[in-house]
Amino acid sequence: MQSRDIFSLAYRSVTGNKLRTGLTVSIIALGITVLVGILTAIDSMKNNIYSSFASMGANSFSIRNRGMQVRIGDDNDKASKGNKNIKKVKKSNSNKIIRYQEAIAFRDRYHFPAIVSVSFQATGIATIYKDEKKTNPNVQVIGGDENYLKISNYEIAQGRDFNQLDVASGRNVAILGNDVAQKLFGKQLKNVVNSTIRVGDIRYRVIGVMATKGSSKMMSADNVIITTVNNTRRVFSRPNASYQIAVNVKDIKQMDAAQGEATGLFRIIRGLAINEEDNFELSKSDSIAEMLFASLGKVNLFAIVIAFITLFGSAIGLMNIMLVSVAERTREIGVTKALGATSHVVRTQFLYEAIIISVMGGVIGVIMGMLLGNIVSVLLKSSFIIPWLWILIGVSLCAAVGLVSGIYPAYKASKLDPIIALRYE
Repeated sequence: MQSRDIFSLAYRSVTGNKLRTGLTVSIIALGITVLVGILTAIDSMKNNIYSSFASMGANSFSIRNRGMQVRIGDDNDKASKGNKNIKKVKKSNSNKIIRYQEAIAFRDRYHFPAIVSVSFQATGIATIYKDEKKTNPNVQVIGGDENYLKISNYEIAQGRDFNQLDVASGRNVAILGNDVAQKLFGKQLKNVVNSTIRVGDIRYRVIGVMATKGSSKMMSADNVIITTVNNTRRVFSRPNASYQIAVNVKDIKQMDAAQGEATGLFRIIRGLAINEEDNFELSKSDSIAEMLFASLGKVNLFAIVIAFITLFGSAIGLMNIMLVSVAERTREIGVTKALGATSHVVRTQFLYEAIIISVMGGVIGVIMGMLLGNIVSVLLKSSFIIPWLWILIGVSLCAAVGLVSGIYPAYKASKLDPIIALRYE
């Protein structure tokens, strides 16, 4: 008997008992739905994170002040005393802010082929006023220089960017994020440029409106107002304010070299000795995304464990059903053998039946999981994802489950004596 005929016989046997097949397929489909669904949702979240942080520039890094590190325990102290090569941080340098003079010195002395910008978070959140209209009290006010928009990947939709005179004089000029402009001037954005707005009690002349940056639900890049860094120093100055330095490297292949030179130069500016550890930190624009990916990796592992537990239970259930099927179809097996079927044919038929049931559950589970997982894509307004890798893994796992679950029942069926099987009631 050819394999095609054996497969046809197995398929008719599977479809002949719809209730038994349906229950087994549902159990297997549930496990695959969990696996593919959660992993598809995670892929959707990763794509959304990538698109959000890509707007910050993959070839950019920033220099920030480093938080204070506290070491507890005598062991660390002894180890540090025993190893003279370990770099130490002076208490006076711990959590040391980046002063404006240091940021400007870095910008002027950094001669690597890159663009440098100095910025300052003026206020946490603020309310912006235009006559009787006002925004919600959640607008970020940022002070930047003439390179800030370029490094932050903002584009001007109306008006102009800051020029050197704006930055040097610190005059009250501002560029509005698209969300802020629409709340104050309407969606048509008429007569925005050269109009006057208020940030608290301070009046600003609007010189430009930024194009929509494609904000996601994870960040609001359009709900900002940008003024010059010197203006924020004058108007929003606060004690212990720390400035941020952003560097945009022209050639992404030179990123490591650019970071190395930036570290060396800023150590000199900060007056650090050779045996002192950096009291500042460099962070790439995608470092936050990488931290989020690490957290999502744990969810990945959790989903895989749940799916494997479900599939293990499905394998046990499938083996049990196949064993019951062998017992129920003893006379059928006897007749098949009496008509000339070999043990190999009977064994192959039962293996095919187990694999067919598993693969049917896998296909249904993959489709359901893909649809459920892409609900996250719809909510995050990202593209529809077809997880080909997980589809392949899911179907392969189901075929493996069917093969493993069907081996013993198939072997047991193939060893039945045809005479005893025919006499079975």
